[in-house]
Amino acid sequence: MHARLRSPSHKSRFGTSPVPRWRIQLGAPPRRRRRRQRQRQPSIHPSAMGILALITGKAGASGFGSASTAEQVTDGVDATRLTAIITGGASGIGLETSRVFALRGAHVIIAARNTEAASEARKAIMEENPTARIDVLKLDLSSLKSVRAFADQFNSMKLPLNILINNAGVMFCPFQLSKDGVEMQFATNHLGHFLLTNLLLDNMKATAKSTGIEGRIVNLSSVAHYHTYPKGIEFDKINDKKIYNDKMAYGQSKLANLLHAKELSRRLKEEGANITVNSVHPGLIMTNLMRHSFVLMKVIQVATYILWKNVPQGAATTCYVGLNPQLKGVTGKYFADCNVEKMSKLARSEELAKQLWEFSEELLKSAK
Repeated sequence: MHARLRSPSHKSRFGTSPVPRWRIQLGAPPRRRRRRQRQRQPSIHPSAMGILALITGKAGASGFGSASTAEQVTDGVDATRLTAIITGGASGIGLETSRVFALRGAHVIIAARNTEAASEARKAIMEENPTARIDVLKLDLSSLKSVRAFADQFNSMKLPLNILINNAGVMFCPFQLSKDGVEMQFATNHLGHFLLTNLLLDNMKATAKSTGIEGRIVNLSSVAHYHTYPKGIEFDKINDKKIYNDKMAYGQSKLANLLHAKELSRRLKEEGANITVNSVHPGLIMTNLMRHSFVLMKVIQVATYILWKNVPQGAATTCYVGLNPQLKGVTGKYFADCNVEKMSKLARSEELAKQLWEFSEELLKSAK
C-alpha cells in the first residue's frame, strides 16, 4: 500500500495544514568566479541541496518532503489493528501524532506527565473524531519510579503493543538533577525512554509474533545531535555542573536517542525480532518544548522563518516512520522530512552506542 499525497480537505480546531511553497532566485555569482564556472557545470553541496528542499518543500525519494503533513504521509493507512503508545502525546507535535494515529484507527495511549492536560487533549480529539480510541496514562520520564509504574499499569491492561513513539522531552533547561540524581535533559530525553522501551519490549515482541504485524519504535532525536560535547557523551561528567552547557546537554541527549535506537535495532535484528527501531528529526517547530529559551528561539525564528514548519508538518516524519507501509523492514535509520538523512560521525559509532547502552544499564542499577 502506497500513501498518496493530498492536501487536507477540512479545517478543525487543530488548525489547517497549509503546504507552503517558496520560490528562490539565486543571485549572480561573484565576478572572480564567473570564468571558472563557464568552464564547468556548477555543483551544489549536499547540505545546500537539503536546505533548498526544506525551503521549497520538494519531495524526496519517499515521495514526501518538508511541506508534507502528518495526514498526507499516512493517507490510506489502516491502523485499526494497532495499539500505539505516544509519550508527550498531549501537546505540540505529540498531540498531532496522537490525533493522526487515532484518525487512522489506532488505539492510542497518551503517556503524559500532566494527565489533566492529556485528558483535555483526548476530549478535543474525540470531539472531532467520535470513534477515536484514546486512553491517558500518567508518565513522568524524569522519574524512573514513574516509568516503572506506567509500564506496570499498561501491562496490567492486557493490551497488545505495536508501536512506541518516544516523543516527549525537555530542551535547554537550566542545570538540575532528576529525582534519581541524573542531569535533567539526559534523564528525561534518554534514560527515561531507555527504561520505558526495555520494560515494554516483551509485550512488543509477543504482539509482533502473535499477530505477524511488524512492531515499530520511533525515537524523536534532532539535528541538534551534531552540537554536543566533544566526546559526544560525557560519561564521567554527566552530572558535572561546572561543564554544563544547556545547548550541548540537549545535543548530548539527542545523540543518545540516536545511539539508543542504533544499538536496540542491532540487538533486535540479531535476535530475529519483528520490530524496527528508527530515529527522526521533526524539524524546526515552535512548541512548548522551547519554553526555557522562548525569547532566543523567537529571535532565531524571525531570522530563519523560511525554514520553520507548522505542527502538522512537524509531526509528519514521526507519523511516516511509525505508520507508512513503505518502511516495512527498514531499521536503524535516521529520518528528516520523511526521508533517510545522514547522521553525525558520533551517531554512527557502534562502539559509542554499545558504551551508552552499558552506561545506561549501570545508571538504572545505581538508581534503584
